[in-house]
Amino acid sequence: MEERFADIIVDISHEKLDRTFQYIIPEGLEGKIKIGSCVNIPFGKGNRLRKGYVTGIGSKAKYAPEKLKGIAGVEENGIDAEAGCIALAAWMREQYGSTMITALKTVLPVRRKIKGIEKKSCKLLIPVQEARLLLEKCTNKKQTARARLLAELIRMGELPMPLITGKLHVSAQTVKSLEKQGVLAVLSENSYRNPVKISKKTDDARMESYGAKKALSHGQQEIASRILEDFDYGKRDTCLIHGITGSGKTEVYLAIIEEMVKRGRQAIFLIPEIALTYQTLLRFYARFGDRVSVMNSTLSQGEKYDQWERAKKGEIDVMIGPRSALFTPFPRLGAIIIDEEHENTYKSESMPKYHARETAEKIASMHQAVVVLGSATPSLEAYYRAKSGQYRLYELQKRQGGGELPAVYTVDLREELKQGNRSIFSRKLHGLLKDRLEKKEQSILFLNRRGYAGFVSCRACGHVMKCPHCDVSLSEHMGGKLVCHYCGYEHPAVKNCPECGSKYILGFRAGTQQIEEALHKEFPEARVLRMDADSTRTKDSYEEILNAFANEEADILLGTQMIVKGHDFPNVTLVGILAADLSLHINDYRAGERTFQLLTQAAGRAGRGRRAGEVVIQTYDPEHYSIVHAASQDYKGFYEEEMMYREMLLYPPAAHMLAVLVASPKEEEGSKLAKEIGILLKGNWPVIGPAPASVGKIQDIYRFMIYVKHKDYGQLIEAKNAVESFLDEREETGRAGKEAVQFDFDPMGAY
Repeated sequence: MEERFADIIVDISHEKLDRTFQYIIPEGLEGKIKIGSCVNIPFGKGNRLRKGYVTGIGSKAKYAPEKLKGIAGVEENGIDAEAGCIALAAWMREQYGSTMITALKTVLPVRRKIKGIEKKSCKLLIPVQEARLLLEKCTNKKQTARARLLAELIRMGELPMPLITGKLHVSAQTVKSLEKQGVLAVLSENSYRNPVKISKKTDDARMESYGAKKALSHGQQEIASRILEDFDYGKRDTCLIHGITGSGKTEVYLAIIEEMVKRGRQAIFLIPEIALTYQTLLRFYARFGDRVSVMNSTLSQGEKYDQWERAKKGEIDVMIGPRSALFTPFPRLGAIIIDEEHENTYKSESMPKYHARETAEKIASMHQAVVVLGSATPSLEAYYRAKSGQYRLYELQKRQGGGELPAVYTVDLREELKQGNRSIFSRKLHGLLKDRLEKKEQSILFLNRRGYAGFVSCRACGHVMKCPHCDVSLSEHMGGKLVCHYCGYEHPAVKNCPECGSKYILGFRAGTQQIEEALHKEFPEARVLRMDADSTRTKDSYEEILNAFANEEADILLGTQMIVKGHDFPNVTLVGILAADLSLHINDYRAGERTFQLLTQAAGRAGRGRRAGEVVIQTYDPEHYSIVHAASQDYKGFYEEEMMYREMLLYPPAAHMLAVLVASPKEEEGSKLAKEIGILLKGNWPVIGPAPASVGKIQDIYRFMIYVKHKDYGQLIEAKNAVESFLDEREETGRAGKEAVQFDFDPMGAY
């Protein structure tokens, strides 16, 4: 029977429209519409043309055919969503909570066709001897532009148009005139934008070492071989590689990907930070050449579209990038590798709040691919699943090349203060920094902070300068201005306390810029590079800073979390961790885990070359188990102690948690809705709250939280579905206001 009707999801992200609408497929579009097609449809009372995606096609009308509208046409510049994308979006909508169109937009990071780059050139058509006669004629007539062009075409045969109009200064009119005479032909071809830019100046010397295929150790070879053998036998279990820092996990990844490419498969390689893209890209580019590409938020829309098209056509084998690269449309995907899988950047902060780990597993199951996770400090979720048999666990306990883990010193800052040292640098760290400068070795200083200073408070009355729109303190930046890191609100510097008038109102100074000033004061001869959110705002700033440090153009690299994630600098023999416990006392059940991971990863940057490394951890809480285990690089000891607390309190991964966020511009309305949802849930599930969020107001929006815990993830999906049904009922009965509700499964941070 003829298929004349299409179910379409409208491109409007609103809960009220989170369903499909049926349309007639007009005769002129029959055969052109398929599942996933991007179409234009008349929508609403005014029949305004809207974009939508076809999610189903059938021969039966759900309503009287005369009441149905027809599809207006296929969206010429739209990207079609393949059937697999529709299925994945539906799964994400169910697993994480969002509207279907929002989920579909997530799995389609490229949704619009971008016109390709057209490369034009001029080719000489007439014989050279005839061209020389014409050149002589043009020279005699003082037709200098024609003469310049002919002379170069005689010499080269063909010239790119930018060279003709730019270097030779020949106008397009002159070219057109010669074309009409049949002297030359203007050739045109489309080409892809290439985001992979390898700097000749900085990388030629290093490319050879990156491209050299390193012999795998017995342990590395065994892991790669077993994963590939299981793949060939049809066993596609998720694998976790737990390897200490510097153990050569990347070489294992490269070996797996190389074999996947030989099998005619493609691979996605996820990294947690854009800052890691360039160094990772060098290693992959040296091995796989231009069959490697990148996908991240710094690319232009044109670059993203071209990489999407190249992937769909199978013109590249490996895609590298952060979370969004997961949705690369490879036709024969073989492996998804997630490096530093413990990083919280793999969890989306916007709806749907998916985690790359579980989403990768779903994508892999759809493509019969394998997922490989790797980390020196695996997330408790991944290690818990490996210990329980859900994942295959592989371990690398030795550093590549036989190097040793660095020596770690823990410095109690309370004792430093008692002995009169008020400097940012402990005496131990100061002495080692001086030693490294003398030896021409490099150092990394890591601070888990952002900006020039922390909160600004009055030492007389205790008043804290707060954002009027968010329930958070303002941070002091260079130039004295106070900035809100949530909404961007700025306030001029204050000299006197607005509450009591005291002049003793100061910032808690522990920011990267202030530490950079202290370094220049203590070590004026040191070359210092700073890498934080403020110094990496431009597109190429990550690469520029990392390149300069890798080329030993600086002695000290100072920065926040982004400098301790996966970088490999052989000449770094000292890592200083300043205020190690700043991340310990935040309102988040993962604080201990995050601190352990950060410290262990930071320590792992030292001694990765031939020379031994040393690490100084500066802390006010040296007895805390996270710091003790990080200092001894004891992951298993930390895991056992942390899991004991998680099991006692039923926190992930011992149980699962659903966070329900209610946001409203009116405090009373938000509180009322949160209470109603709380009452609904408490009848069937264990519930914490409702209560104001830890940051109770952001940009004048009040926030309330409800938490649901359960060992069965499916029970939390049912709880989410119950809330969605309740919200739909409020909408239908006209009780809904401007409140918004978001869901977050196993949240990565405090609300």
